[in-house]
Amino acid sequence: MIYFDHNATTPVDDRVIEVMLPYLTSFYGNPSSLYRLGRMVRSAIDTAREQVATLVDAQPSQIIFTSGGTEANNLALNSADVNSIIAISAVEHPSIIEPANRYKRCLNLAVNDNGLLALSTIKALFQQADKPSLISVMMANNETGVIQPIKQIADYLKDQQCIMHTDAVQAVGKIPVSFSRLGVDMMSLSSHKIYGPKGCGALVVDKLVRLEPLLVGGGQENNWRSGTENVAAIVGFGKAAELALIEMEERKAHSLLLREQLEQGIKSIPGSVIFAEQAERLPNTVQFGLKGVDGEMLLMQLDQKNIAVSSGSACASGGGKASVVLTAVGIEEKMAKSAIRVSLGKDNTEAEIKQFISVLKSFVMKAE
Repeated sequence: MIYFDHNATTPVDDRVIEVMLPYLTSFYGNPSSLYRLGRMVRSAIDTAREQVATLVDAQPSQIIFTSGGTEANNLALNSADVNSIIAISAVEHPSIIEPANRYKRCLNLAVNDNGLLALSTIKALFQQADKPSLISVMMANNETGVIQPIKQIADYLKDQQCIMHTDAVQAVGKIPVSFSRLGVDMMSLSSHKIYGPKGCGALVVDKLVRLEPLLVGGGQENNWRSGTENVAAIVGFGKAAELALIEMEERKAHSLLLREQLEQGIKSIPGSVIFAEQAERLPNTVQFGLKGVDGEMLLMQLDQKNIAVSSGSACASGGGKASVVLTAVGIEEKMAKSAIRVSLGKDNTEAEIKQFISVLKSFVMKAE
């Protein structure tokens, strides 16, 4: 199979599986137990916490392990009082949009036609009488790959005494990310986006933020996330983080080379449009539309050729609605519904890109 959907999930690296296996067999102790087997497992969690912290330039004490990016996002938003005003960008992941809508008032921040949130839009919020107490802006979009000016926004919000959270799930491991330099208050991470196991993520939290736990009854993770830790997954997350840091520049250069080849091929197809092409994007992500082509249908045709991509349309079940992200950047509905997202990984090859373009062209010619 040609796998081009790494923004959805990545295969677990063999080196990650290797370090996980002992914690599924020999080292099965509960990390809260005081005897030797428990202490050994606790030590492994501490090592993983250091590895994840190092990847994002944070302190180990700032890492709260969760079941994934969705839980980390929910935990971050849970720090705001339900009666307060919060704000999110118009291109957030559903795990931000849905919990945000539970608040008394959630402001939706418009983006430009490249999917970028302007600082002027943020500043306008603080000219009003009712100001938000928390703002969440995704660092890099899961569909278009567009990278937001997080540090610029965070610097401004510091002076406004407003908490800032960023969903960095797609960015971490693909581009350098420094929690300390960005100046955000909270940051969400996910293991399975960086060749680690599913079912594990983290929220990075500044010590001054007052969190409200989603889960209580056990006191794990310094009382921020109760429940016996998923030790093997946490150990795997730590190893994946270590490898991501060591290999980041190599992976980035490889992705950029393939992306350039991919985009050249896409542009050779009449009626094609690469979304947010002029914006700074993740090195591995290309989302494009094809005039007169249905994205969902094309996805299934590619699947029959053993090529896995995402439609990028994020249709609601039975609703047939175009992607919220593409709608927010002003893409016309028919073009938005033609969207295909290719998200490259460290093991993809130039030969796979050439084969994909060849197959894509053959399908588009048949559709004409």
